[in-house]
Amino acid sequence: MKRSNRVVWLGAIALVAIILLSFLAAPNTKIYTGSTYNRAVDGYGAWYAFMQKQGVTVQRWQKPLAKLDNEKRPATLLRVYSYLRPPELDTEELNWLENGNNLVILGVKARVSAANFHTTQKSSVGEVKIGTSRRYQDKQVLLGDRFGAVVWQDKQDKGQVIYATTPYLAANAYQDNISNFKYLASLVNQKGKIIFVDEYIHGYKDADVKEGEGEGDLISYFARTPVVVILVQLGILLLFLIWGQNRRFGKPQSLTTPVIDNSQAYIQALAGVLHKAESSDFVVDIVGKEEQLQLQKALGLGTVLLEHQTLINIWTEKTGKPATELDAVLKLQQRKRRLSEGELLSWLARWRNLRGFKTDSAESRQN
Repeated sequence: MKRSNRVVWLGAIALVAIILLSFLAAPNTKIYTGSTYNRAVDGYGAWYAFMQKQGVTVQRWQKPLAKLDNEKRPATLLRVYSYLRPPELDTEELNWLENGNNLVILGVKARVSAANFHTTQKSSVGEVKIGTSRRYQDKQVLLGDRFGAVVWQDKQDKGQVIYATTPYLAANAYQDNISNFKYLASLVNQKGKIIFVDEYIHGYKDADVKEGEGEGDLISYFARTPVVVILVQLGILLLFLIWGQNRRFGKPQSLTTPVIDNSQAYIQALAGVLHKAESSDFVVDIVGKEEQLQLQKALGLGTVLLEHQTLINIWTEKTGKPATELDAVLKLQQRKRRLSEGELLSWLARWRNLRGFKTDSAESRQN
């Protein structure tokens, strides 16, 4: 790979890492829950498509509620929260209702009752599946059971507000139960009012709103980003640049070439060949002669191989030990037969014991 292409690839990887870090460091990772742009199980994209298929216009509102000034005719605003909010209304919502508009709020905090988490509630459009055990005690129950209300309403002087304890009343997860979609449609589609769905609370904003809130350019983004996130992003970028230049924090160090022991490598290779060929008789012959020479040197007998009986006699005379062990290893060597791996190891261990035992004994006799 050319150096220029390598730098481009490393820069792209660093940019992707920074973008992923920005998403992971976001304070609210569930802000898109309940959005009509969301196609996941907790989104409302399928319900929005259902309304369009029914010929009902639902407008996505991407500005603050205070800017929703509808003078043509009353409207209904649907707000699906990504968290459980209190049932109390704020000033903007109260002003919205005073203008004769309706408000539908999904995801209102209520006490946890003894009801089962998954229940089926009967309604005018069919059985509605509910996934919450939270119930609200209210007299104007629209959907509920003996434990309390799941959906209830509160009529104001000019408008009304409808609450639901679950934010997933018509989420994408209920596409197989069309009654959930129909029930939410019946809540928002009343008396020919214009229907709005609040996407501003899910982070979707029109261009003029972004510009007014200082989110229109990269400089404004960094001005609102926490310092720690910026430092981590710069650190990741610095590491990738160092990697791209292939330099360390210090002087380059040359690699040392490992020294190869040719003799050891030859022995290991030969041992591997003999093991595969099962040539244990060859090993016994070669190693046995070498072991006998080492034993003769320890006894001071020179480097010419002696007859086995002669060696046994001298061994017995100089060490004062019985010749049984030495006779056994010499006879095994003379048999010229293949040994198993266990027999071969045992034979080598006997030779090692003979040489070590003999040397100690000879030294003690000389002292």
